[in-house]
Amino acid sequence: MSTPEHSRHGPSTSPPGGTAPPDARGSASESAPAVVLDRLRRDYVVRAPVAGSRRRRRQVVRAVDDVSLRIERGETVGFVGANGAGKSTTIKMMTGILQPSSGTVRVLGRDPVPERRHLAREIGVVFGQRSQLWWDLPLRDSYRILASMHRLTDRVREARLERLVEGLDLGGFLNRPVRQLSLGQRMRGEVAAALLHSPGLVVLDEPTIGLDMVSKEGLRRFLREDRAERGTTLFLTTHDMGDVERLCDRIVVVNSGTVAYDGPLESFRERLGAPRELTVDLEEPAAALDLPGTASTLAVEADGIRHRIAFSGAELTVPALLTAINRQAEVRDLALTEPAIEDLVRQIYARDRR
Repeated sequence: MSTPEHSRHGPSTSPPGGTAPPDARGSASESAPAVVLDRLRRDYVVRAPVAGSRRRRRQVVRAVDDVSLRIERGETVGFVGANGAGKSTTIKMMTGILQPSSGTVRVLGRDPVPERRHLAREIGVVFGQRSQLWWDLPLRDSYRILASMHRLTDRVREARLERLVEGLDLGGFLNRPVRQLSLGQRMRGEVAAALLHSPGLVVLDEPTIGLDMVSKEGLRRFLREDRAERGTTLFLTTHDMGDVERLCDRIVVVNSGTVAYDGPLESFRERLGAPRELTVDLEEPAAALDLPGTASTLAVEADGIRHRIAFSGAELTVPALLTAINRQAEVRDLALTEPAIEDLVRQIYARDRR
């Protein structure tokens, strides 16, 4: 979905594709990576008060500082960080709302600012604090208008809308004005609006805000299924780390406008050396087990058949521990406790400050 300026009563009604023909997506974008950011920077000029004076001095604040990322098509990336870390500014440059101060950005092979109208046909965007729905119209009417803006035929619109209504559980309030929807209902409606034209790239900013646990899990399940069906690239910013764990294969952590971590989600905890705990129940009591690792990476607490094994470091893995245990005893049950991603992000921030 395009990212036009919005009023309280609904978004701009100018067609995101302008006068371009329906095939304006062009072959240039078909084989390009989903997102390429190269040494991207964005500065803001603010007027800071001068102590003991009514005057204000000009000050340059760097919101995004030399960010480089490459996201291939079909990837799912969690883009996380504290408030003020530069996430929203980066998204606005990716979607053509802001012009970078320096560096380059390419999204689906396009330069977002000069090609914003064409790019709007190929991406879907949900901003948690902005609406692309018409405030006073029934939710269904917003989808008719958006489908017209994207030049979808009635048949394509209805087929796609039927899938979205079922997957996001919109049927109970499709005919209700948007202003009467709860925050959770509106957010599900916003996600449907972003996916209506089956975009190649979906950018979601806090998509589960206002949702209860059941609705959150339903939205996550639908996003996984829809991505599997269509090969959509997903770029997600959120403070709910459950979204990242359930939706993303890769995590990018930003701090003070720079990339502090970029890598696979499954190795995120390991690379930080965060402690994990493996609880193993044996068929028969055992006083001690001979396990790999050293005193600095391994701690074992034995209580009859139950053994609690705290370990850290990338070199000590669950398969290695289980292999060693299975040589010595028969395992009845086991459970692995991982540190929360929120704690790991805080570790990264603390490390950067040091």
